[in-house]
Amino acid sequence: MSELMSRLDVFKTYKLYVGGKFPRSESGRVYEVTDSKGQWLANAPLGSRKDTRDAVLAARAAVKGWSGTTAYNRGQVLYRVAEMLQGRREQFAAEVSAAEGVGAKKAAALVDAAIDRWVWYAGWTDKVAQIAGGANPVAGPFFNLSSPEPTGVIGIVAPQSGYGFSFLGLVSAIAPVIATGNTVVVAAAADAPLPALSLGEVLATSDLPGGVVNVISGRTVDIAPTLASHQDVNGLDLSGAIAAEGPGSAAELEAAAADTLKRVVRPALDPAALDWTDAPGTERLLSFMETKTVWHPMGI
Repeated sequence: MSELMSRLDVFKTYKLYVGGKFPRSESGRVYEVTDSKGQWLANAPLGSRKDTRDAVLAARAAVKGWSGTTAYNRGQVLYRVAEMLQGRREQFAAEVSAAEGVGAKKAAALVDAAIDRWVWYAGWTDKVAQIAGGANPVAGPFFNLSSPEPTGVIGIVAPQSGYGFSFLGLVSAIAPVIATGNTVVVAAAADAPLPALSLGEVLATSDLPGGVVNVISGRTVDIAPTLASHQDVNGLDLSGAIAAEGPGSAAELEAAAADTLKRVVRPALDPAALDWTDAPGTERLLSFMETKTVWHPMGI
């Protein structure tokens, strides 16, 4: 009995989530993650620019298969993610509580909201084409049809814990993007990466193909510019980018993205003013979709 009482705790080893696997950072380094009171929580991998480029390669390789999956099947996969997250609700509530500095009850409510958001977007996968496409009236003996298609690989700068509810914001950014057939590379919140890294474990045990979602932790100032300037990234979500000028700022990232003609989503409000608990709409579903228009002659 004395031996059992004196055993050491086994601390969790957090890793990156890239291509459906859990590699250690190429940098070989970690950084300390602390709670809202400055107390040590865990060591998180310090992702590098090389890790980010590897994640983009994985996301690009997954585009064809994921975008080619039927909308109905994508909805089933997203619903499965919600199921898996529901099974680990207590773990995520504890991590959110530590990251956000909120009580257990509030943290549990935020996790529940994140689960509900997966379900909500799962229901939209086979319906979004009805609001983003359709038949267009034209003069002449032609059918003119518009249909939405995914943009491709999307880089997401995740909301920071200081700018709102980081985990709920993370889910609110990822779910609509993959619901419409895109793949993503996420720069996790530097000050609260643990829920994002744990989400990778949920995704790995769901039906989501490897490479559809990739999570990199580390310094946002290193990861985000790599996503913004990468020629194989087609879109950029700056929901978590700082509004102030300087390295890693939204303005600087948007300027870098312009060189490769990326589609950029930049909140009109300061990230600190975003309320991720607001009911979701269809805006994020449509943010990273392209419209393909087809002309077809009418038969006699």
